[in-house]
Amino acid sequence: MSKDGAKKDEVTTFGPKNVAEDEFVFGVAHIYASFNDTFIHVTDLSGKETITKVTGGMQVKADRDESSPYAAMMAAHDVAENCKNRGITALHIKLRACGGVRTKSPGPGAQSALRALARSDIRIGRMEDVTPIPTDSTRRKAGRRGRRL
Repeated sequence: MSKDGAKKDEVTTFGPKNVAEDEFVFGVAHIYASFNDTFIHVTDLSGKETITKVTGGMQVKADRDESSPYAAMMAAHDVAENCKNRGITALHIKLRACGGVRTKSPGPGAQSALRALARSDIRIGRMEDVTPIPTDSTRRKAGRRGRRL
């Protein structure tokens, strides 16, 4: 409080300073879509500073719905809202599946998360698939004759 007893309202702002209205401020959205959950993690361009992180399991109650397209869509909506509050107006996308000796295709929440981000007034820059692909790796699970049903 100041000497005259009046409170000063201090406004806190997030994000970069001195940015023009038509200029884009980029972040990187790391989307990890497995068959059990979908993670959307937004960082700055260097990847060191986390801006927001939301998962499909944070949006739904049932464990079986964590990787569903609906949960991924809700998570992407929350991420877009948090990014706008922090001053991020555009995102580069890095999409990742399990990879390695497991499946190389992303889970069911990947496409709906991308669509939800694109529809929420966030500009999409470059999209890249960063699924780890082994050049030669350890032996895959299920033995010599494979998984028998």
